Amino acid sequence: MTRLDAEVEPAADETAAVCDGPRALLLTAREVPLGGVRAMKVHRSLPQRDLPLIGAWCFLDRFGPQTTTMRVEPHPHIGLQTVTWPFEGTIRHRDAVGSDVVIRRGQLNLMTSGEGIAHSEYSVGDDPIPLDALQLWVALPESRRRGEPAFEQHERLPEIDLPALDGADAYGIVVMGELDGVASPATAYTPIVGAELRIPAGTRVRLPLRPAWEYGLVGVDGTLSVEAGMAVRRDGDTPAPADGASDVAALEPEHLLYLGLGRDDVVVSSETGATVFLLGGEPFEDEIVMWWNFVGRTHDEIAEAREAWEAGAPRFGRVVGHGDERIPAPPLPAIRLTRRHRRV
Repeated sequence: MTRLDAEVEPAADETAAVCDGPRALLLTAREVPLGGVRAMKVHRSLPQRDLPLIGAWCFLDRFGPQTTTMRVEPHPHIGLQTVTWPFEGTIRHRDAVGSDVVIRRGQLNLMTSGEGIAHSEYSVGDDPIPLDALQLWVALPESRRRGEPAFEQHERLPEIDLPALDGADAYGIVVMGELDGVASPATAYTPIVGAELRIPAGTRVRLPLRPAWEYGLVGVDGTLSVEAGMAVRRDGDTPAPADGASDVAALEPEHLLYLGLGRDDVVVSSETGATVFLLGGEPFEDEIVMWWNFVGRTHDEIAEAREAWEAGAPRFGRVVGHGDERIPAPPLPAIRLTRRHRRV
């Protein structure tokens, strides 16, 4: 999916948290326009101003829940994988390697841009439909980012059981990478995990983590209590307890809880039931330059890709089933793009 805002630096976070030991941050998603004339609204959790990546995950949008007509015309990508994970609705994906598929709940679309690819995304049908999905990007390492483009769709993904400390057992779907020995068949180029986790009402469960990896939890539905050893700071100055307990954070939809490094596990619970998405992986090998739909390492790389797209160069191919319609690239900013530095 395309970024129509082409932001250079994300806005400041509204909510943050600090802790002794492994660092944790409770971050609020930003609302941004998407989808051209119809101006779909999405909530963007990554990148944050102080947190450009979690492992290789460099971008996370949630579009929905809303009733709308999605028409995202052909647009380019370089240096990344797009990960589309729907909760509701059906979306048609077409791209420049010949793919023309429909994705629905429980299925994964994974597109690897390599040196360059273009694609489009339409909701199915002419009328507005209920839509809700996560769109994520994974930064490609140096060993893959200049390779050939590719696409894969996975209709069945492995489930993982999470035995409860109290209440009913929880379970998850491993969308990308590996969690506690359960591995997704989707192609990954760095050690990574992306998993949907469902915590039943009245359940308390331990999520297994790797101390050398960093992690984040994204709220999807319901409220999840996370025993992360923190005091939530809401006004930017004075730490204040979350829900009356300084070691528990309440994760709600449109929030991202960054858990940092150094954890063997984290204990979570929900009184009413909750669904969250777990992101994680080894810290990425390099700092990145990210602008519009491009992930690179230098300003010049980004400028070259933009020029190629605007010139209709063969680098990005032609999206199957489309004519000349395409999303034009926004102008580059007046300053040189620089690598995004982690500040947490």
